[in-house]
Amino acid sequence: MISSKASIHKNAKIGKNVKIGDFCIIGENVEIGDDCQLLNTVNIQGNTKIGKKNTFYPFVSIGTTPQDLKFGGEKTFLEIGDNNSFREYCNVSVGTEQGGKTTKIKNNCLFMVGVHIGHDCQIGNNLVIANNAAIAGHCIFDDDVIIGGNSAVLQFTKIGKGAMIGGMTGVDKDVLPFTLVKGNRSYFENINLIGLKRKGFKNTEIENYKKTVNKLFNSENMKKYTSTLKNDSELDNILKKFIENKNSNRDICRPKK
Repeated sequence: MISSKASIHKNAKIGKNVKIGDFCIIGENVEIGDDCQLLNTVNIQGNTKIGKKNTFYPFVSIGTTPQDLKFGGEKTFLEIGDNNSFREYCNVSVGTEQGGKTTKIKNNCLFMVGVHIGHDCQIGNNLVIANNAAIAGHCIFDDDVIIGGNSAVLQFTKIGKGAMIGGMTGVDKDVLPFTLVKGNRSYFENINLIGLKRKGFKNTEIENYKKTVNKLFNSENMKKYTSTLKNDSELDNILKKFIENKNSNRDICRPKK
């Protein structure tokens, strides 16, 4: 059902069984997949491609111009996968020329009220980002990340699989997989025990991973240390891949001194 009060550009591509409520605005280069729902007063613009079964609540703004003064109107993109939920007042920007041109969100994510996803971010699967969290540009989030409410993540930050960020945390360093960080300026508090148990890891695996992470904190060269890890541990392999793929010289979140 498409409301007669919605404004949809004639060139926009709308899939099957899409519901578009009152006062929604859909731009020329927008593509919306099957079974999506736009409740009302949703704005979708830019070169934006949206998958199936996504839900957009009132006053969500998707695919608008990046909040980057270097942006000059070049052709950039936003890709959203399937089965994501964007609650009220969320906003997501398209990419920039300098950042790879594409902002990307995968599948099965929940973005709560007021979440901001900046330009060129690469967001994985099964994320939960709580109310009013602000994610700056160029961030990379692996799968199963949880971000607490009113948190802020500095640009170019990388957050590993299964990490959990406490509420009201300022994340200014990279976050190791399956760790818990918090604080005005983020610091490592512990392994994400609950997240690991939910993923089915055994107590012995969790304990061994904790020892591996603690040794990493004391190593002089993180990549050299992780290269010595054996390949028979899934958690060690996740950690090893995270360190190997770090694109910046930014430090990781470490224990509070």
